[in-house]
Amino acid sequence: MLTLACLPPLASIAAIAISCASAPCPITDLAALLKSATWTDTAPFASVASAPCASTPLGKDQAREATALLWDWHIGHLRAARKAEWSAKSITRGNLTMKFDYKVFGDKPAAGRSLFISMHGGGETKAAVNESQWQNQIGLYTPAEGVYLAPRAPNDAWNMWHQPHIDHFFARIIDNAVALEGVDPARVYLMGFSAGGDGVYQLAPRMADYFAAAAMMAGHPNDAQSDNLRNLPFAIHMGANDGAFNRNTVAQQWGARLAALAAADAGGYPHIVKLHEGKGHWMDREDAVAVPWMATYTRNAAPERVVWLQAGAAHNRLYWLATDSSARGNRLDVRRDKNVFTVAADSTVNSFTLLLSDAIADLDAPIIVRRGAAAATDAPDTNSDLTFPPPQRTIATICDALTRRADPAMAFSASVNVVLPAAKPGTTP
Repeated sequence: MLTLACLPPLASIAAIAISCASAPCPITDLAALLKSATWTDTAPFASVASAPCASTPLGKDQAREATALLWDWHIGHLRAARKAEWSAKSITRGNLTMKFDYKVFGDKPAAGRSLFISMHGGGETKAAVNESQWQNQIGLYTPAEGVYLAPRAPNDAWNMWHQPHIDHFFARIIDNAVALEGVDPARVYLMGFSAGGDGVYQLAPRMADYFAAAAMMAGHPNDAQSDNLRNLPFAIHMGANDGAFNRNTVAQQWGARLAALAAADAGGYPHIVKLHEGKGHWMDREDAVAVPWMATYTRNAAPERVVWLQAGAAHNRLYWLATDSSARGNRLDVRRDKNVFTVAADSTVNSFTLLLSDAIADLDAPIIVRRGAAAATDAPDTNSDLTFPPPQRTIATICDALTRRADPAMAFSASVNVVLPAAKPGTTP
């Protein structure tokens, strides 16, 4: 897995580029290009991705070198561009503004700081009530290390933490924290109390690949679905006597659902459910144990299986999958084993893209995509395998990934567009 710590400095990249010798070298061209390339916040790599070297196929080492060069160039510009926004502790998107406050705890680890995003309670009430809840949230939890950040919901609706704009605000907060506070993108955590807990139920599945773990305190899932939590450790903390809206009962139901998913999928759906005896909605801070529990986890950006159910706000990427088939209820379940990607029989999405890097597959070998068996006792139909030639790593692909998020572990260097044939009659779907 590519991390901030393993990215080589520019000096070593320059030394490695000597290996290009007499042949035209896309890395040498890229290094020269970045000295004069134009960066903008809305299209940071536009002048790079259109250059001739951006479409030149790269070797494995060249892809790593290109990612390091592009990351170093991009994060420097991003840091300068977002400094005022971060200092103001306020982000505006259209007609909505999200304020936030944060505290920094502990010494900064070599790989970067942790980030805890902590959502306040409240809801459909007076702005002053939600403002008070936000101020309370700022001091509610204390991690041993990391940036503890409490955002103020942009509006005062009952569903203030799971409206579609929240996803965009949080993605920007994470990028800003990476650039300005040296946060490690693999150690970002989501948590929330009461209405903030509602948000955790909803946002954790939608943005599962952004977080290393999530903790829900005293909330209600409403129509949230748990399918996408396959690779995201998820904690539920609830007062045993918190019966409003059946929160305590629903928490146990969710726990049972996660346990069933975990039992059917070795290594999947890590979770913990704790009903605090004798406690109502306020758990006298007993739920604070979720903070060190989350901190034991680091995100896996290249899990062996991705389960993706579109629910709530639509997303077109999750881990190493992308699709434009983002209608609510669409399901895509893919397992990888080296260069073989098996699509579960109950997947309803037939057109998608594999987002690839050398951490995910051997990009110098063919990629095979097959549809899984309809029943666990059946063997997959390998006669219908789709075999793709080794995908080309390119600078343009890396630029596209880094434009989407400031996360080098998600800086995919290649992709494969897949269109599965229709399932045979009598099979699912």
